[in-house]
Amino acid sequence: MIPWVQLDSAKTPDGAQELRLKRRGSEFSIMLGTNELMNSRLSGSEEALAKLSCQRIAGHRRPRVLIGGLGMGFTLRAALAELGNDASIVVAELVPAVVAWARGPMTEIFGGCLDDPRVIIHGTDVGQLIQSGPAAWDAILLDVDNGPKGIVHKSNDALYSLQGLGAARAALKPGGVLAVWSQGPDSGFTRRLKQAGFAVEEVNTRANGKRGARHVIWIATNGSRT
Repeated sequence: MIPWVQLDSAKTPDGAQELRLKRRGSEFSIMLGTNELMNSRLSGSEEALAKLSCQRIAGHRRPRVLIGGLGMGFTLRAALAELGNDASIVVAELVPAVVAWARGPMTEIFGGCLDDPRVIIHGTDVGQLIQSGPAAWDAILLDVDNGPKGIVHKSNDALYSLQGLGAARAALKPGGVLAVWSQGPDSGFTRRLKQAGFAVEEVNTRANGKRGARHVIWIATNGSRT
């Protein structure tokens, strides 16, 4: 068995916890304490987050997509594959080391997607970009925690609150989509999405194709296009 080797570490934005990048052969893992946040072999549900969202805005001209969290780039790469050349994607990533890992040890995994002219990386809170202006985005994809119940950064609580969901809806164009990845179901979050005025679809998916852990993706649509 090839042992895990720690390549680097970085503090979370609040300074209270530590992210660790580990490698075993060609496999990568990002850990928070003893919890694995993501693994390079398990990309299915993050890819589904992008595919389900982009398919629902397929008819939008010059779509603008906001992704909260870079991670290992699974969602970003899947979105690039779905969207045309007229699209633009902004990725909000608060931890500079995660971007450095993408351009360094995990370069092969990212496959040059950070250099795609459609991509802009912002080292800021996704919540700030959501509140930067009304009707700015065709889709907002959130994969910044383990879901509404699995908060990694306490400051992200506001994203999943009724007020935060209202801000997300205001930031979407008519017919826009808010998509949220979660480690598991949360009936309270589904209820808040509906209270915020979204039409909600809850999709169950797997971490690795037809295998692996069961994850949940909420596809919340902001009315119909006019």
